Amino acid sequence: MICEQVESKFIATEDKGEVSSLLIRPEGAEWLLVLGHGAGTNMRHTTLQTIAERLSDVGIATFRYQFPYMERGGGGRESQAVALETVRSAVRAAGSAASDLPILVGGHSYSGRMSSLAAAEHPLEEVSGLVFFAFPLHPAGRLGTERAEHLEHVSIPMLFLSGTRDKLADTALLSPVCERLGRRATLHLLDTADHGFKVLKRSRKSEEDVFVEMARVVKDWAEELN
Repeated sequence: MICEQVESKFIATEDKGEVSSLLIRPEGAEWLLVLGHGAGTNMRHTTLQTIAERLSDVGIATFRYQFPYMERGGGGRESQAVALETVRSAVRAAGSAASDLPILVGGHSYSGRMSSLAAAEHPLEEVSGLVFFAFPLHPAGRLGTERAEHLEHVSIPMLFLSGTRDKLADTALLSPVCERLGRRATLHLLDTADHGFKVLKRSRKSEEDVFVEMARVVKDWAEELN
């Protein structure tokens, strides 16, 4: 499939300055997903790259971006306020880069949660839905649902893609969270996948590649939003 790839920069916040972004737009794209990275990775990490490639295969463009702390090479994360403003700036930049496409927002782990926090604080302009690639419901070994409390204030549809071996999202806790959110939430469990989407090939029931599975589910879910 023919894809357009455009690297650029945008202002994350007035204080933190510019961060990098990468637009991958397949021919005939129908959606644009603003896609953030995990807390300890960057927008070029293999996991995010693979997610973007498989989404491209099904006609979904992606706009990957960095948070300011990772643009500087890692280290300590900034305040939550900086992260939320960066999400909003990324959405605006993505809208400018592909103004003809409807927008979804999300990311792997940390960035997915920052996206939902931003949407709960104030609706994200022109965004049709949120996609969580491994929502970090709780720290490993510390079960709880406090990190999901803000989701009650998110008004747009949400898709949760969560592995059954994810140590940061116990299925017994995540399922009731999604049930309480009602029709706004869709939970798709990824058999034997962990937080980074590594699977147990011998015991996994499906022969479908987990990244192909996620892309297929995102596309089917997005089509229902129209």
